[in-house]
This record gives sequence, C-alpha cells and structure tokens, in this order.
Amino acid sequence: MSNISPNLKYLRKKKGLTQQQFADAMGIKRSLIGAYEEDRAEPKYDLLKKIAEYYELTIDEFINETINDSWKPKLKSQGSNLRILSISVDKDDKENIEMVPVKASAGYLNGFSDPEYIKELPKFQLPLPFLKQGTFRAFEILGDSMLPIQSGSIILAEYLENWNDIKVGETYIVISKSEGVVYKRAGNKFKENKELKLVSDNKLYDPYTISSDDILEIWKAKAFISSALPEPTPEPSIETLSSMMAQMQKSISQLNKN
Repeated sequence: MSNISPNLKYLRKKKGLTQQQFADAMGIKRSLIGAYEEDRAEPKYDLLKKIAEYYELTIDEFINETINDSWKPKLKSQGSNLRILSISVDKDDKENIEMVPVKASAGYLNGFSDPEYIKELPKFQLPLPFLKQGTFRAFEILGDSMLPIQSGSIILAEYLENWNDIKVGETYIVISKSEGVVYKRAGNKFKENKELKLVSDNKLYDPYTISSDDILEIWKAKAFISSALPEPTPEPSIETLSSMMAQMQKSISQLNKN
C-alpha cells in the first residue's frame, strides 16, 4: 500500500498550505485533495508527477517512503531513473507480458503507469527460460527503419530500470513524449541529463538524438516475433562472380608488389 495519503497531508501542512491553496497550486478541485488525503482516491500519474516535482521529490519517494520530521532523502545514484512501473498478473500471481499494438501506442504514452490502463492491454505468457527473471512487455513496431525486421513484427523486451546499463550497438524500445514508441539501436552510452543517440539499421534513416527529459521508459529488446519468414539467400549472378574474381586478382597483384 502506498504512503500517498499521509505524505500528502504532511507535506501540505509542512509548507503551511490549506487544502484550497494546494488545490489551486495543482489546478484541481479542493475536494480531490480531501479525497487523496483521506485515502478515498489516488492521483493519476500526471498529477503524481506534478505533486512530486512541487515538493522536489521523486515519484518513488512520494509513494513509498514514510515522509515525516525524521525523514531524509536518499542519495540518488546517477541514472537510477525511478519510475512507476505498472504490471498485471495471472491467476497464479505470475507477471503477464502485456502487448502494446501499434493502435495502442498513442494511448500508452499517457497510460503506461496507470494500472487500470495496463490491465486492459492484451496479455500472454511464454514458457521461455530467459523470461523467468525481469519484467517483460511486447511492442508491435511500424515502418522499415529496422529492416530486415519487418513492419508489424513484435519486439519482446525487458524493462530497463537503470538507463546507465544501455550498451552501444544493442537494440531498445524507447518510449518518449516526442517520438512515442520507437525501436532503435543505441548509438552512445547514456548519461543522466544528457542525450541518447538512436540509430536505425536501415541506413536510409539518419541517426538522431533524444534528451533524457523526453524519455519515459526504456525496454531492452530480447527477442522478436514476425509472420515474415526469411527469404533464402539468392545464388550469386555471373556478374557478381566476375566482379569478385576481378577484386581478388587486384588484391593478389597488390600483395605481390608489396
């Protein structure tokens, strides 16, 4: 159970605000503040974020820590990137793999931390060994920027809590306010308050950078599911073989000169 109710009441009184004054600062009705403080309702993610920022806290601290006169904020390690991660479980209390189809991508930006939204997403289980540890989600991708992985493929990805664990050259699902849901390859090591370079496998698409403030979630790609089966490798043509032979002869001649 979260500590939203007692923390909200303590922080408001600590700042010397009435419920109406705090409601005005948040741009909401006073009755909602009363409901939150009496634990009759809980704020949605956007409001939680606004409240936490108002009191200069992380959302994790505001929800899970017992904030009182003896409380002291913990030192935050670079790249910890604490976020609310909502999940769903099956009847055996095992985490589901929620599926985010393309048509749900826009809604995911607003609902990714809302337990009620997550519950409504399609979900499934896969009996694969590497799924025993971690939290996984599936994302349908659109477009040809990551060929040979086809548009419509589903990327099975693991939630990445510490963005400093990003490795150059590996692929990730990046959720951001400006770009939405994208599947890209990391072009640089991530550093908090810096930019992350995103690279497409299709060289027709130029790399670009995205700021850490814009990023909502990062998921490390682990596998993909596609209905497009790979085509057989075509046999080389006479022209290709002739070109290869000419190149080999040129290389041999150069070696002999050296």
